[in-house]
Amino acid sequence: MRILGIDYGTKRIGIAISDPNAQFALPHSVLQNSISKKQSVIDAIISIATANAVQKVIVGESRDYKGVANKILPDVLELKKELEKHNLTVHLELEFMTSQQAERFQGKTQNTDASAAALILQSYLDSHKNK
Repeated sequence: MRILGIDYGTKRIGIAISDPNAQFALPHSVLQNSISKKQSVIDAIISIATANAVQKVIVGESRDYKGVANKILPDVLELKKELEKHNLTVHLELEFMTSQQAERFQGKTQNTDASAAALILQSYLDSHKNK
């Protein structure tokens, strides 16, 4: 079973997908995000999930240095609810500065957000290996 990872941002949404055995995460794509594109973003994520036989989605749970929810978390929770309406199991994975980590590893590219999503997904995969 493949698992999809999401790094949600107000401007861009990074997408990553696991290998078929859910051992490792690979950057997939970056979607442009805006309030006016909300439904098209959801449709694009559903399309990617369907095309890749994804049944589980991991979304980065964004918090600040003190562990307090930041201003983007309500949008993340809304996305979670919308994806669950399409029969996807959605889990939150605590993430902290993954975009900055991805940029540090590879430099700033058009795929930085997809790489950040891969970091979030890999964190989830690693923490659930023996479960």
